[in-house]
Amino acid sequence: MSEHPLPATSQVMIDFTQMKSFGRDPLIIERGKGIRLWDVFGKEYIDGVSGVFTANLGHGLDSLVDVAAEQGRKISFSPPTMATNPAALALADLLVRITPEQYSTVKFYSGGSEATENAFKLARQYHLQRGNARKTKIIGRYLAYHGGTGHSMVAGGHAEWKWRYEPLNTGFIHVTPPARPGCSACQRLGGCTLACVDAIEEAILREGPQTIAAVIAEPVMMSAGVHVPPPGYFARLRELCDQYDVLLIHDEVITGFGRTGTLFASEWIGAWPDIICCGKGITAGYAALSATILADKVAEPFWGEHEENIQFWGGHTYGGNPVACAVGKAAVEMLIDRDIVGNAARVGAYFGAGLEELAERLPGAKGVRGIGMLYAFVLQEHRGRAVHLAARERGLLFRPGPDFVVLAPPLVATEAEIDEILAKLEAAVIEATA
Repeated sequence: MSEHPLPATSQVMIDFTQMKSFGRDPLIIERGKGIRLWDVFGKEYIDGVSGVFTANLGHGLDSLVDVAAEQGRKISFSPPTMATNPAALALADLLVRITPEQYSTVKFYSGGSEATENAFKLARQYHLQRGNARKTKIIGRYLAYHGGTGHSMVAGGHAEWKWRYEPLNTGFIHVTPPARPGCSACQRLGGCTLACVDAIEEAILREGPQTIAAVIAEPVMMSAGVHVPPPGYFARLRELCDQYDVLLIHDEVITGFGRTGTLFASEWIGAWPDIICCGKGITAGYAALSATILADKVAEPFWGEHEENIQFWGGHTYGGNPVACAVGKAAVEMLIDRDIVGNAARVGAYFGAGLEELAERLPGAKGVRGIGMLYAFVLQEHRGRAVHLAARERGLLFRPGPDFVVLAPPLVATEAEIDEILAKLEAAVIEATA
């Protein structure tokens, strides 16, 4: 419990939250250990969403804190416009080694929005420097979320999160996503036809292949409510991008680093992109870091002599920060060396089975979507917030949607801890949907 009076919560603006209502019942987290958190009033919670899909290794890991302190004593900042540092080089080498052989180059940033934002810039400059100056348009999908900065926000497909900032940047096209209950074609025919992939090809052809730079997609659609793609979706999308000389960008900011039970979701879906955008779990929340991992074909047009002036024209102050990169390397190594990805697959399967069992017998539930340690528990209409509040009262935190709640505990969770989550969720659903 906090020893000193706290300043007013009205002095801090919380993401996507009405500050007046937040101030009436604030959640002020003071410390954490493993999958548990404690607020300033001493109340204990299970972190059912890994902070925000980030704390993959759990809270309170002294070893990662020690790595940050040790690196900070050496050098805490190096100028990204004229230098790099050993920590950034070591992490880049690790990321290239744990991804397929076509990946050769890494660009670091400090958050997921910066990673996707710069992926679009990389795609446009890539085509420009290959003599295709008209290839500038980006195809995204409705209901997707790719971040809150200029281009990343426009690439997303949620009107509710964008309309206040219109007029928006141009050059972005949206198509039907593979989100249940599916597109109109699937609903008419009573099953998946992959018409949503055909919609991407139609957009490429109608806009003109000579104008399309890239397609961006989340392997699992997160903010839409954890929608897992139908079999064959990404294999077909990969073929389309190759056919029309379009770069494929995977937004793995959430799904990367073990969340789906594989190191990257691209492995699980069986199709690898030209650019991987990753973040969040790369440091398990112990430092601010994100990255784009580039296939060699994407990196090659940026490799030239000084007078050619073909370097990438994008950067950020904290890109490749030595403290963040040192923590990132230690976190990724821990993820691999301790088989935490395997734990996510095994315990995640146990979690999914438990959620399915709950959904079958609770009258307020409608189903389960997800994979690995990432699930949406689907509810009756407009019950998401009510279940969220009832669960918080019982010491369980997760992310609410309008008719679902998202559960994504740290990847180190045990089956016993999953049982605790399931029990608290069940009680919350019964109360909120009675």
